[in-house]
Amino acid sequence: MSKIEKAMERAAQIRQEGKAAPAASQQLQQPRRIPFHTPPPPAAVTETMVLNNPFLININDPYSPISEEFRKLKTELIKLTKGDTLKNTVQITSAVPHEGKSLTALNLAISLAQEYDHTVLLIDADFRRPSIHRYLGIEQQKGFSDCLLGEAEIGEVLIPTGIGRLSIITSGREVLNPAELFASQKTEAMIADMKNRYQDRFIIFDSPPVLPFAEARTLAHLVDGVLFVVKEQLASQKNVKEAISALKGCGLLGMVYNDVVIDRKDEKYTSYHNYGQPGR
Repeated sequence: MSKIEKAMERAAQIRQEGKAAPAASQQLQQPRRIPFHTPPPPAAVTETMVLNNPFLININDPYSPISEEFRKLKTELIKLTKGDTLKNTVQITSAVPHEGKSLTALNLAISLAQEYDHTVLLIDADFRRPSIHRYLGIEQQKGFSDCLLGEAEIGEVLIPTGIGRLSIITSGREVLNPAELFASQKTEAMIADMKNRYQDRFIIFDSPPVLPFAEARTLAHLVDGVLFVVKEQLASQKNVKEAISALKGCGLLGMVYNDVVIDRKDEKYTSYHNYGQPGR
């Protein structure tokens, strides 16, 4: 092959490469598609829940006066949390133990979830005496404490209940320092992330009582609002005033007066009383 033929062949190769180059550059200039974040699906229920528990009032006795009181409580909560931005993180607590805060949290969550418009996540944040799993008749599993310790993701511990649009997260494994864990930056960041990630979902935290345990006070500053449960003839007025004072500066939504005797038949009700403006 002569030098002229080689030169012509080389020129032809260069022209072919020049045509291919713009196509490659055009591919590089195409905008990248960034996928939308979708939360992982909830974990499947590994055990059958016991939904015939008599304490699940809204399921097993939906036409009772107590069920009606929980529906009233639900209506008030929706009113108090509705606005330009949904105040969707709510803590249920009390002054001292045994005032019915966990059952209030559970039945309120069920009542909310039975509505057409609301998805509800109930979190057992009482690492001292967890009880939500016992009322639903399931074994303790990985839960909220495991997430806070970095040993599980929220999507891995979500448990659907089959009750309306209600999911739960159990308390998780036992921790020795719950007060320090709740005061960590990781806990603050996780609750803020849950609030923003699930903006159309009520997230209800069943927390320890205020007076014995510091983490209830810490959590109250991380959520949008607090419902305070008082059982008749259990906590003293001094207890209640001290606990309310400890929550000063938090979004106190109101007070649930529990186990109230209202007539001669000794029937007992849960009723709601607005405790004034949040934060007061």
